[in-house]
Amino acid sequence: MTFNFSMQAIDHIINSAAKSNYMSAGQISVPIVFRGPNGAAAGVGAQHSQCYAAWFGSCPGLKVLAPYSSEDARGLLKAAIRDPDPVVFLENELLYGESFPISAEALDSSFALPIGKAKIEREGKDVTIVTYSKMVGYSIQAAEILSKEGISAEVINLRSIRPLDRPAINASVRKTNRLITVEEGFPQHGVGAEICASVVEESFEYLDAPVERISGADVPMPYAANLERMAVPQVEDIVRAAKRACFRSS
Repeated sequence: MTFNFSMQAIDHIINSAAKSNYMSAGQISVPIVFRGPNGAAAGVGAQHSQCYAAWFGSCPGLKVLAPYSSEDARGLLKAAIRDPDPVVFLENELLYGESFPISAEALDSSFALPIGKAKIEREGKDVTIVTYSKMVGYSIQAAEILSKEGISAEVINLRSIRPLDRPAINASVRKTNRLITVEEGFPQHGVGAEICASVVEESFEYLDAPVERISGADVPMPYAANLERMAVPQVEDIVRAAKRACFRSS
């Protein structure tokens, strides 16, 4: 069951789970994890391809996680289960069939990842790419292409949508002086918009170029494969945005 069907339970998630702790003055905790596939799949149409990161990420009282790798999934899910608050755990269906390297640390039974901490997947000095879930893989591929053209891209895997690791994002932008956000969700009121706002508020004087925002198209997801591809960010979109930010011809 995908997060598209969470709309059938939206009242319970937003008005009950997220608010009980606040409305009881901290006397009631709601340790529950809402877990399932999120975002674009493959050929499943408009009603089964939406990204809910921004939807749930805007709600106080919820924690929202979006793993990319197997290590992310293991460490974050354990942290979510142990957390006293309601956690929305957004997985990506297309990542279920992918394999990732696992560290010895992650295989330990006590392994868990802190909620609210991003991970630098690839260090760089010319441009910061902030992303989450499946788009992390696309961003790493883009960074590899850019490196061959003399552009060093830093890729940040958010892991946590709410709370958002603003210190990590701003520290990276203050080093690279450029920002690109990448997400599958809609552009308006999206996760990328919130990240851009945070950087403009906290690190504007460090920016050497306008921020770049890459997102899904502002339309319901098409069913046809060729149109579906056009509606979701691709590696080449990230490469072009990075070149624009670095004032290179695209």
